[in-house]
Amino acid sequence: MNTNLEYYKIFYHVAKFGSFTEAAKELCISQPAVSQGIKQLEDSLGLQLFRRTAKGAVLTHEGETLFSYVESGYEMFIKGEQKISEILSLDSGEIRIGASDMTLQYYLLPYLEKFHQLYPKIKVQVTNAPTPRTLEHLSSGRIDLGVVSASNSYADFMDNSARSINVKKVRDIEDIFIAGNRFKNLRNKSLSLSDLKDLPLICLEPDTSTRKYVDGFLKSEGVTLAPEFELSTSNMIVQFVMRNLGIGSVVADFAEEYIKNKDVFKLKLSKDIPKRKICVITDSTNMISFAAQRLLELL
Repeated sequence: MNTNLEYYKIFYHVAKFGSFTEAAKELCISQPAVSQGIKQLEDSLGLQLFRRTAKGAVLTHEGETLFSYVESGYEMFIKGEQKISEILSLDSGEIRIGASDMTLQYYLLPYLEKFHQLYPKIKVQVTNAPTPRTLEHLSSGRIDLGVVSASNSYADFMDNSARSINVKKVRDIEDIFIAGNRFKNLRNKSLSLSDLKDLPLICLEPDTSTRKYVDGFLKSEGVTLAPEFELSTSNMIVQFVMRNLGIGSVVADFAEEYIKNKDVFKLKLSKDIPKRKICVITDSTNMISFAAQRLLELL
């Protein structure tokens, strides 16, 4: 059986209003068109669905049985249309984002604040993780988009599992070394990269993109670091440096306020570490939500 669903729509309205005339008004079609639709449905099913009375159209026993199913199905269609309408008007929906502490704090957060003001009913889920894990989440479809750090070459995204990654650079970031008052003898002194090997260093953990980038650059210059402390967050590195526990390797944004207040100072190196980029990444093989598309436009 392959009955035209339009006939069920007509059947629903006639049963709901108990009137062919009222159903025609609701559907904005002629009464003969309603009558013809009901006749086509009855012929298709091989039974009578309505009895015409002085009070209108009354469902037969078979009609009541059919209506109990059609009613729930049709109203689910209506709810589905309403839900889609809400999504398109951004009255509902969800965005899943992956970001590190650094990209969240120094790039993404103001945009999320603005987006929430514009679309307060959109649920935003942020998975806080280092860049390598964010790439894994994106490739597996667990997030719609990621905000990550990357070298200018974007080699970070060029392995075999990430060839579908779309990359949009949004701002520069700079990696620096900072020190506290215990190391004031180093203030204004120009240090070679090899001098870093003799200092008590505090770095991020090895699996972070920042640590890998700094280590990779220094290794290309013939320098290998052996940190005394390896910490999980850059904010904690700054706190360790302020307590004179060593020289910290951080993204400049994390230390900017403390440098301005003279709580710490930036080491002068004979060769600066090349700047990196904060990038917004998506995977072309993944369908993203309508709300996520709007956020991407904002970013």
